[in-house]
Amino acid sequence: MRVLKPVFYSAIAVATLASCKTVSKMPVPAGSNTVVNIPAKKAELTDYEQENWQHLDLATDTIPGMSVNKAYEFLKGKKHMEVVVGVVDSGTDLKHEDLVDVAWVNSKEVAGDGIDNDKNGYVDDINGWNFLGDAYKEHLEYERILMNPSVADAETLAEVKAYQAEKIEEAKNTLNRYGNFKTGAVESDKVLTKYFGKSSYTKDEVAAINTNDPVLNQAKSYAAQMLGYFESLSEAKEYFEKGIKNAQKTIDGDNLKIDYRTVVGDNAYDIKDKPGSGNGNTGHSEKGELHGSHVSGVIGATRNNGKGMNGVADNVKIMAVRSVSDGDEYDKDVALGIRYAVDNGAKVINTSFGKGFSPNKEWVYDAIKYAASKDVLIVNAAGNDGKDIDVEKTFPNDAPDLINEIADNFLTVGAMSAKYNEELPASFSNYGKKNVDVFAPGVQVYSTTPDNEYKKLDGTSFASPATAGVAALVRSYYPELTASQVKHILMNSGTKIDLEVLKPGTGSRYGVAPEKVPFADLSVSGRVVNAYNAVRMADRMVNGK
Repeated sequence: MRVLKPVFYSAIAVATLASCKTVSKMPVPAGSNTVVNIPAKKAELTDYEQENWQHLDLATDTIPGMSVNKAYEFLKGKKHMEVVVGVVDSGTDLKHEDLVDVAWVNSKEVAGDGIDNDKNGYVDDINGWNFLGDAYKEHLEYERILMNPSVADAETLAEVKAYQAEKIEEAKNTLNRYGNFKTGAVESDKVLTKYFGKSSYTKDEVAAINTNDPVLNQAKSYAAQMLGYFESLSEAKEYFEKGIKNAQKTIDGDNLKIDYRTVVGDNAYDIKDKPGSGNGNTGHSEKGELHGSHVSGVIGATRNNGKGMNGVADNVKIMAVRSVSDGDEYDKDVALGIRYAVDNGAKVINTSFGKGFSPNKEWVYDAIKYAASKDVLIVNAAGNDGKDIDVEKTFPNDAPDLINEIADNFLTVGAMSAKYNEELPASFSNYGKKNVDVFAPGVQVYSTTPDNEYKKLDGTSFASPATAGVAALVRSYYPELTASQVKHILMNSGTKIDLEVLKPGTGSRYGVAPEKVPFADLSVSGRVVNAYNAVRMADRMVNGK
C-alpha cells in the first residue's frame, strides 16, 4: 500500500483569515489532492464489511468508504449539538427499533388532540407531516401530462409524446426479457429445491455444487447470477413478475385510466390548495413502502446500540416528510415538503427521488431558494438512469439551464460501489461534470426497512443520505458553518480518485459497448465523500488548527 503524502493548507493562513472575517464568511479551502494508491480488494467482503462498507476507510480497510469510523475517532471529546434532518421521501417507520430513538418530535404539538397547537398550519404533526394522506400508488409524470395536457407547455408535451413512444417500445422488450428471466428463476428454483431437498438455500450453498449434470449446472449458473442481486430466486421471480405486469400496463395504457390523486383531496396543480387528507401519519402505508425508512437509517440509525446497523450521524433527529409516492412525486408535494422541513427546524434535507418531467418546477426552485435563505442544505440524489445530466434533465435540480445554479445550498450526489477499480462508479448512476457534485456509497447499502427489518439496496437514493449524514455530522460539531460552506467542504474534502473507470450507462446492461473515462470526469469535484476529511477541514476553518 502506498499513500501519497497529503499537502495540507496552512493553519497559519486559516488563522489569518479568521482574524479578519467571521467563520461564516470564510472561503472553503480547495482541499488536498492526495491520492490513495492501493490494489483493488480481491477477497470477498466479510459480513461485517458488507453491512458497514460505507463507513470504512480506503487507506486502512482497502474499501472505498467514507471513513466515518475514523471521523468519530477525530471528534472524540468535541462539543456538538443536535441537528434535525428532514427526510422528504415516502413513508418512514420511525417506530423501527433502530430509528425510534432518533425520531424528531415536535415538542410544541400535543399528540392526538386534533388541534394545531403550534399554529404552523399542520394538526398533530408530531414526527413530521404526510402530504399524501392515504395515497401511495401514483403515475409517472409523463403519464399525468398525457392525461392532462393543459398542465404542460407545447414543447414539454411534444417531448412527453415522444417519450411515451420510447417507453412502449422499452416495455415490449421488457416483456420478452423479464419473461425469460422469470422462467429461468422458476425452473432453476425447481432444480435446486430438488437437489437440496429444501426450498431455502444460500448463495454459498449454490456455489459449492460440484456436478457434471448439465441441467443442474445450468441452474447453478443462473442462480449464482441472480443471487448477486436478490436474496432468493423466489424474490427474483416476484421482481420479474411485477416488471412484466408494469410493462403490460404501459403497453395497454392502463395507468392513463386512473386518477390516483383523488384520495388526496386537492388540486395537485394549485400550490395554494392544501391537500385535504394530509395528516401526521408519516409512517409506511404498506410494508413494501420501505424507501423512506431505508434512507433514514443510512442518515441516522442509532449508533452503537447493538441493533441492526449504524447511521452516519450521531446526535441527529429524523423529521419524516411523506411527499413521495410509488410513482413520480408531484412538484407541489416536493415544494411543500421542503418548506415544511425548513419551517420546522431542519438544517439538512435529503431528497432521494427524481423524474424526467417537472411541469411546476418553479415551485420547487422557489422552495430551494427559500431553504437557502434559511441556511438549510439540501442533499439530492443524482438519479439511476446511467445518463449524463449535463445533457438530459432530471428533476429536482438547482440549475434550470443546466449551467447556472439558482442557489448554493443544493448538493447532488452520484452512487459508487465498494470496488476500488474500474467498477467504482455504480453502472446505473447518473453523472455530470457540471451537475453532479460528488459521489458516495450507493451499492448494496445495508439499512433499516419497515417492521424492524433490514435490507441491502442499490441507488443514488442511498448515496444521497450517506452524504446528508456527513453534512449533519459537520453541522452538529461545527454549527458556525453555513449550508453553502458545508456543501463545499463535502465536495472539496472528498477523496480524490485517479482511476479510469467504466462510464455509467455503458456495457451489456445498456446494450452498448463499455466505455472507460477518468473518474474525475463524472462530477464537479472528481471526489467521493469522506467524513474524516470533512470534519478535519471544518475544524481547521472554525478553530484554525
